[in-house]
This record gives sequence, C-alpha cells and structure tokens, in this order.
Amino acid sequence: MEIFLVLLAVLAGGLIYIFNRLIKQRQRVNEGWSGIDVQLKRRADLIPSIVTTVKGYAAHESTVLERVTELRTKCIADQNKNVAERNASEKGLAESVGQLMAVVENYPDLKADKNFRELQTTLVDVEDHLQMSRRYYNGTVRDMNILVESFPSNLVAKIFKFGSADFFEIDNPIEKYVPEVKFETQKQKQPEGGAA
Repeated sequence: MEIFLVLLAVLAGGLIYIFNRLIKQRQRVNEGWSGIDVQLKRRADLIPSIVTTVKGYAAHESTVLERVTELRTKCIADQNKNVAERNASEKGLAESVGQLMAVVENYPDLKADKNFRELQTTLVDVEDHLQMSRRYYNGTVRDMNILVESFPSNLVAKIFKFGSADFFEIDNPIEKYVPEVKFETQKQKQPEGGAA
C-alpha cells in the first residue's frame, strides 16, 4: 500500500510539473506573439506617412501605392485572426512594401527628401525589431510544439487540451530591396606614341 501511495505521489508530482511547464511555455508563446503584434502595429502606423510622401513625388505610381494601402487596411482588419491568417495578410503587405521601396529607386529627389529618409530609417528599425520578435516567438513555438509532441508531456497536453502553435514566417521587405549600384569608370588617356 505504501509503494502504491509513493507511486501515486510521484505520478501526481510529474503531472503537476509537466502541466506547469506547458503553462509556462504557452505564456512565452503569448508573450512572443505580443512582441510581434506591437511591431506589426508600428509598421501599419508608419505606412500611411510613407505612402503620402511617395505620392508627392511619384503620383503616377498609383497602382503600387493603392496596393500598399489596401493591404495595410486588410492587415489591420485581420489583427484578431489566428497566426496563420495574420501571416498570410502580413506577407502580402511585406511584399508590397518591398515593391514600393523598389519604385523609390526611380526617384532621386524622393530618395534625397529628408522626411522620406527619416521614414525609411524608421521602417528599417521597425523591420529589424519585427525580425527579432519573430525569431523569439518562433523559438517559443518550437519549444511548445516539442513539449506537446514529446512523451510523456504529450499525454498531459492531450488531457488538458494544449495544442501545437503556428510559426510566424514573414520576410523583411527591406532585405529584398537592394538598390542598384553603378560604378562609372574613366578611361585613362594613353599618351600618343606609346609608352616612353
């Protein structure tokens, strides 16, 4: 009887330990997602200023500008959706921002505009923070998914309905935007009559 009670106590202790690990990991996933959400909102808030500035120089690029605005609106509407749905809408926005940055290359006056340069610097900063948040979040998701799928924690996860979490994969549009660099070479004149 004592052995049974000891085994029961060990089993209960193990169950509590695993349950608490699952709870802690779920909270880390939530914290990681919160960090991503903050950066996505910062980017969404920045985009109208960028679009307005670009519009002042490149009004005939209306298709790109309208697409960025449309996808930003969709991302804001999708803020309460699950990670997979947010991932899809944010991916589209990231691609359109990358296209917008490529368009900017055709407008030297815009690239020289102080306001635009400040906005671009802020966008790069937001994208860097977003990538750091994404890496942290995906690390917590990986750890959570390992717990949910590994024995014996998978049994506890199944009993208490802990599920796997979705990864958040989004590209940095600034990384795709690589300005073209041209070097002009000058030919050196050879003295007439050849070398001395």
